[in-house]
Amino acid sequence: MKTLIALLPTLFLSQAFAGDSPAPSASGPEAIKAPHRYLIERTFPPGALEGLNAAGKAKINSTNAKYGVRWVTSYANANKTKTYCIYEAPSEAAVRKAADANGIPVDTVTEVPVTLSPN
Repeated sequence: MKTLIALLPTLFLSQAFAGDSPAPSASGPEAIKAPHRYLIERTFPPGALEGLNAAGKAKINSTNAKYGVRWVTSYANANKTKTYCIYEAPSEAAVRKAADANGIPVDTVTEVPVTLSPN
């Protein structure tokens, strides 16, 4: 028992310093593929984003869902002619198909699988 108690701090510390472990792999129909994360850069004509409201966003989200795409968040420059959007999707092709179906532009799509935090 004393040995077990002495080893507990070591076990906890080893978990604290361990890197992210890879997700368990499964195959066959029970395997669920995690979505990929993408940064999408778009250029809009001046004023194009002025009419974007809740109904417009709902329509975009509904169309995206048909392609397995989820809009996470977007950032715009001051004059709202450039947006930088974070999306989750099964592939870059799905992102592009959803954008085409929504009639919105795509300048670049960059997969961003790594998260870096300032802490």
